[in-house]
Amino acid sequence: MAEQGLEGSQPVDLSKHPSGIVPTLQNIVSTVNLDCKLDLKAIALQARNAEYNPKRFAAVIMRIREPKTTALIFASGKMVCTGAKSETQSKLAARKYARIVQKLGFPAKFKDFKIQNIVGSCDVKFPIRLEGLAYAHSAFSSYEPELFPGLIYRMKQPKIVLLIFVSGKIVITGAKVREETYTAFENIYPVLTEFRKNQQ
Repeated sequence: MAEQGLEGSQPVDLSKHPSGIVPTLQNIVSTVNLDCKLDLKAIALQARNAEYNPKRFAAVIMRIREPKTTALIFASGKMVCTGAKSETQSKLAARKYARIVQKLGFPAKFKDFKIQNIVGSCDVKFPIRLEGLAYAHSAFSSYEPELFPGLIYRMKQPKIVLLIFVSGKIVITGAKVREETYTAFENIYPVLTEFRKNQQ
C-alpha cells in the first residue's frame, strides 16, 4: 500500500479527494492475538522497554522507537498496538512486539491482526460557524462549548465521528480503513464551506 505523501510533496488525486485536501493519518489502533498465555511479570522483568503495574492496569505496556508505537500486552495473549501513522507501520510494529515476546520464550503466534481505529486530521484553512452548523445538522451534531470547544459530528455513512473546531481544524476518528476517513471528510467538506465564517 503506497504511503500518503505529506501535503505539497505530491499532487493530490482530485478524483479521490475533490476538496484538494488529504487528511493526514495521525494514529492507528490495531489488535492481534499472540494465541498463548503470557506471564506478564516475567515479560516486565526481562524486557527493557516494558512497564507493568498490575494494581493500575492489567497489561504490560511496551514501547518501541521504530515505528514509534506503544503496545498493551495482556496475559490472555491479546495485544493492542497504538501510535503508528499508517496501517503497514501498525502491522510492522505489532510483528516486532510479537517477536520480542517470542524471544522471551513464549510460543507467540500472530493471529487475527485487525485495524480497529484510524485517526486522521486536516485543516480546511478557514474558520467555521459551529453554532449554525450544529443547528442545521442537529441530528448528527453535539456542540456544547462550555464542555468541549469542538463540535462533535456523528456521521452515519460512513459511520465516522468528526471533531470540528472553529479554527477549521478537523479530527476524523472511527474508521477501520483509510478510505472511510477520506470519504467522511469529502462528505463534510461542502457543509464546512457552507458554514464558513466571514472574516471581519
